[in-house]
Amino acid sequence: MTRQWIPAIVMIAGVALTAMPAGAQDALVVTKSLSPELALDSAKAALAECRKQGFQVAVAVVDRTGLQQVMLRDRFAGAHTPTTAAGKAWTAVSFKTSTTDLQAITKPGMPQSGLRDLPNVVVLGGGLVIEAGGSLVGGIGVSGAPGGDADDSCAKAGIEAIKDRLEF
Repeated sequence: MTRQWIPAIVMIAGVALTAMPAGAQDALVVTKSLSPELALDSAKAALAECRKQGFQVAVAVVDRTGLQQVMLRDRFAGAHTPTTAAGKAWTAVSFKTSTTDLQAITKPGMPQSGLRDLPNVVVLGGGLVIEAGGSLVGGIGVSGAPGGDADDSCAKAGIEAIKDRLEF
């Protein structure tokens, strides 16, 4: 009688052992990340675009987790601009959307309006996500131009400058 259980036990053990490597593989996640060089090139391009338009700004680039990789501040950009630019980049990455889009859905009276009260959230135009191959790899924030639209256009120029090198 004991011998008739042996094939069943062997089969169950085989199934269990076969499933383990797949489970172990699912426990690991592979992510993409901006190199410091790409982050710097993006920030420089955004700063240059704003200068071309006559604006003195600060530009921050963060990685996919919101940690700052680069901060550039033009000579006459206001003292508040580095913190604001970093906040915009962090907010874009944290919510995986542009801060301009976030601004529209968090107006007073909207269901998401409470997001504006969260710590470190900056809901002003000028923060964009940076994606590569459909994956979020970072964010860029610009502060100091007269209005979120102008900050957005400089941030877009920063992303455009590295776009061809993003598909790694």
